[in-house]
Amino acid sequence: MGVTIIGCGDIGTRLALAYQKSTLEVTGWVATDESVGRLKQQGIRALQLNLDQTSLQLPSLAGELLFYFAPPPASGVEDGRVRRLIALLDQTEPPQKVVYLSTSGVYGDCQGEWVDETRMPRPTVDRAKRRLDAEQQWQMWCQQCDLPLVILRVAGIYGPGKLPVERLRKGLPMVAEADSPITNHIHSLDLVEIAAAAMERGREGAIFNVCDGRPESMTRYFNRVADYLQLPRPPQISMQEARQQLSPGMLSYLAESRRLSNRRLVEELGVVLRYPELEQGLPACFE
Repeated sequence: MGVTIIGCGDIGTRLALAYQKSTLEVTGWVATDESVGRLKQQGIRALQLNLDQTSLQLPSLAGELLFYFAPPPASGVEDGRVRRLIALLDQTEPPQKVVYLSTSGVYGDCQGEWVDETRMPRPTVDRAKRRLDAEQQWQMWCQQCDLPLVILRVAGIYGPGKLPVERLRKGLPMVAEADSPITNHIHSLDLVEIAAAAMERGREGAIFNVCDGRPESMTRYFNRVADYLQLPRPPQISMQEARQQLSPGMLSYLAESRRLSNRRLVEELGVVLRYPELEQGLPACFE
């Protein structure tokens, strides 16, 4: 038995390094030569596989603990990468268990309400629709194969190298706090431990909201990061001005507001967060 991480970027690499302390053999699957080199430099066994190619050969994943962290394609409402992978997996022995890294964006706009895992997903933007499509594909295939699957619906990730530093340095504006949506975060180092816990202890078919349980307005988050880095806070503009000045990507985030509950994560997986609040998490981004 080994560990396979498909989409071995920042989070996957940290997870691979954590597993290397065990007796399990770890393989990271990545799409580019550059990523292969990056993994090998850190002593991680690497395999190059581009899930956008139509003719692929898949090594056996029989008995593997499979983490699927690869992002969906950049456009559309379906995840063709997952569909292509599952078609290949149908031709070989299945892995032992799958953990899929999804997004809390599948819930759509909840108008600031508290959201737990029983809430029906209603994604409003294409990037979240692609993630829900991938969830559903994994659910159908794992049910057919009688294979345990755990889905992690992850909030906004921050951590080393994952702070909006450039945006703050450029002085890009943010909406006034009164107009700002409620958002949620998780530290990348906590996410690594949660992913491992989901593989080890997550029950079959489980879905977990992955967040620190301290939702706050998006504008307040940017202000707190700016204050910590001793940078100017973003200029505040009205929502009407934001529609003219901000990127479509940022506007899509501003259109969704929700407070994620992490009760199931804490109670069922027994996770103890190292960084339950931004106050502890920000210093750890620079250690």
